[in-house]
Amino acid sequence: MTEPVTAGPVATAPQPVDVLLSDGTTVQLRQIRPADAPGIVAMHSRFSERTRYLRYFSPYPRIPERDLQRFVNVDHRDREAFVVLAGERIVAVGRYERLGPAAPEAEVAFVVEDAYQGRGIGSVLLEHLADAARRVGIVNFVAEVLPANGAMLRVFADFGYQVQREFADGVVHLSFPIAPTEATLEVQRGREHRTEARSIARLLAPRGVAVYGASATGQGVGAAVLGHLRDFGFTGPVVPVHPSAATVAGLPAYPSAAAAGLPVDLAVVAVPPPAAEAVVADAAAAGVHGLVVISAGFAEAGREGAAAQRALVRAAHAAGMRVVGPNCLGVANTDPAVRLNATLAPRLPVPGRVGIFSQSGAFGVALLAEADRRGLGLSSFVSAGNRADVSGNDLLQYWQDDPGTDVIMLYLETFGNPRKFARLARRIGRDKPVVALASPARPPGVGDAVGPDQVAVSALFAQSGVIRVDTVAELLDVGVLLANQPLPAGRRVGVVGNSSALTGLAATACAAQGLTVAAGGVRDVGPRAGAAEFAAALAETAADDRVDALVVVFAPPLPGQLPDAEADFSAALPDALAAGKPIVATFLVGRAPAGVPAYPSVEEAVRALARVTAYADWLRRPPGTLPELPGVDRAAAQAALRPEATDPAGLLAAYGIDVVESVPARSADEAVAAADRLGYPVALKAAAPGLRHRLDLGAVRLDLPDTATLRRAYAEMSPVFGADVLVQPMVPPGVACVVELVEDPAFGPVVGFGLGGVATELLGDRAWRAVPLTDRDAAELVDEPRAAPLLRGHRGAAPVDRAALAELLLRVGRLADEQPRVRSLTLNPVLVRPDGLSVLHATVRTGAAADRPDTGPRRL
Repeated sequence: MTEPVTAGPVATAPQPVDVLLSDGTTVQLRQIRPADAPGIVAMHSRFSERTRYLRYFSPYPRIPERDLQRFVNVDHRDREAFVVLAGERIVAVGRYERLGPAAPEAEVAFVVEDAYQGRGIGSVLLEHLADAARRVGIVNFVAEVLPANGAMLRVFADFGYQVQREFADGVVHLSFPIAPTEATLEVQRGREHRTEARSIARLLAPRGVAVYGASATGQGVGAAVLGHLRDFGFTGPVVPVHPSAATVAGLPAYPSAAAAGLPVDLAVVAVPPPAAEAVVADAAAAGVHGLVVISAGFAEAGREGAAAQRALVRAAHAAGMRVVGPNCLGVANTDPAVRLNATLAPRLPVPGRVGIFSQSGAFGVALLAEADRRGLGLSSFVSAGNRADVSGNDLLQYWQDDPGTDVIMLYLETFGNPRKFARLARRIGRDKPVVALASPARPPGVGDAVGPDQVAVSALFAQSGVIRVDTVAELLDVGVLLANQPLPAGRRVGVVGNSSALTGLAATACAAQGLTVAAGGVRDVGPRAGAAEFAAALAETAADDRVDALVVVFAPPLPGQLPDAEADFSAALPDALAAGKPIVATFLVGRAPAGVPAYPSVEEAVRALARVTAYADWLRRPPGTLPELPGVDRAAAQAALRPEATDPAGLLAAYGIDVVESVPARSADEAVAAADRLGYPVALKAAAPGLRHRLDLGAVRLDLPDTATLRRAYAEMSPVFGADVLVQPMVPPGVACVVELVEDPAFGPVVGFGLGGVATELLGDRAWRAVPLTDRDAAELVDEPRAAPLLRGHRGAAPVDRAALAELLLRVGRLADEQPRVRSLTLNPVLVRPDGLSVLHATVRTGAAADRPDTGPRRL
């Protein structure tokens, strides 16, 4: 039986969105309005003659009133138009017009004023126009372009569409389908990556920095950041902006940033929220690219602060600027060519190759201090605070390309765009490890779905290649290891030490963390061994082909035990490094040499090694592919999701998921009539969702062969479970499984799988993966539950068709990925057999389309 559950209002008209251009600046894109007529005329007046000719195939010196009114009045269905605004000025317009009533084709065209050409506006307009057209049933765009308009021809050719060209009458006629493909998505995401990385690069390597809110007395956060900029040796000009003081912190001050006459790319803002609007305007006048807002009192302070924060970001984006913060610690870049410390931290770690992102300012202080204490070298640091604009995803894009960063460390409180985070981590983790301090606790999700537990959330991170840790100390433990050591080639560990207690403790810790102590891999040289003997054991173990990593433990010898009490045992470690295998060390006396991660306890050392080993395992596994699924009909799925009457059976059938028919009945006579239609034998089930699979309670009666048996079963069940029942035809027996889809706050839509039954539900024996599911994800889902051996044959039972299960999961994952109105889904039970499977019941919950900021055209 399929059950619909609806909730939420229907979607409204699209809101204006901010988008990034190829140079990292921001503009706004929105639907055209009739009131835009003066702006369109003004933009047209700024066009060069060449731009007018290439767009209109004629000089077209002015827009006739009749054309103007047609341009700005569209129905947003058969005719659509978007404008791009830089501040309040329209700088580009794009439109499509359907070629006849209900036609599947539309003509597309756009024009960009000269000063903004070559900055990626055309491709952004094409993305949004194609997305809008697909929503109203348009499947192809056509365009006419003059051969001399090479830039426009490249916009179409470079997008990944299969463009057909025809030259006639001096014009290039183009035609192409606008359905998204892997090629178009790859192009779109490549542009997203470059624009976001570029926007962050402008913040972290500014030519000059302006500071707003630094008092002449040297008190307050503004003065502190100004002092840190000066004292860290920023290589560009530092411009204090002060309404009256001639100097601040020994630096010349100016009433405005522009008055300094110096190149300024970054503004540090430490003024109260009411003064922020004036600061944005002043910074924009000076050509600033981005703001780092240290000030508090914004969204974290309540409704008024949230409104002030929205106004700040809107004003900054209108001026082409990005915003870090508000309520943040600041940004830093240790590159000797930059030497930027625009933070509240007076001291930064030594320069190195680790990038650190912290949402929390307090955690950021702790991270920087602990990294400094451990000697972990920093490449760059960003504290996002309220994360009103710049987020961890932006930094991931930047650090992927940054040649000065090898390891990425993140502290995340919440996820603004979880799907995008997972996508980026999967890609970036193949090149650079990503370590995240993030809580595994799952806030309340959508509806009644339980969703992933803490163990499953950790698995979801691991699915994306992210090394999830629980504490700041563990974040640094793993970071130090990744920054200084190679990745292990496997899970086999050798243990070398001078204490049987410590080596035994290390072996036990390895087993607890899922590592394998190599055969003969525990070498206890004893407390009387000298430095040479210790070094020999290390070298021999490091050279052993059966060992992938080393755990070295050293306890202080008792007085008089060593003939040479001054021997440096740690000096043996660098030689062992030559084997190219990672080493973690616990030295209870003395210090490990530089480059060897040292930990205060054996358990911490092994835990860090286990985290890195799991990441290395993930790297070695093929990433999987998104397989083609025959029988998927997105148009039929959309028809089944009509707001006025959702058809869950039709929705599932559109993705190739067939549910065994169930007929509801409220009396014995109705049950008999249903059975006569379906054919005997039948199953009779209590209709309540929590009972229809409870064979143990007597709420399910199977293999009822005739009318008399059916009536007798109904008479026994109805007094206990109620008059409402379901009648189903019998299907061959199998192993009962459950497939679920829920919307997770940290990962977006996730697909869960487990075996049915009270015990597995009580124990939460579910495996989860974020969508989109690859073939590898689906196979791992089937094998991951603790009860999964029942699927492979248990105590003589025949193995079931696990490939059919994996395909069912892929279909549910595809549905979840493509249909944001589906908020949750449960298939329970799914009976899987050696020759296939049967879905007996399905519950679908729909509502307003879930926010999927990682789908559709680019936007901030």
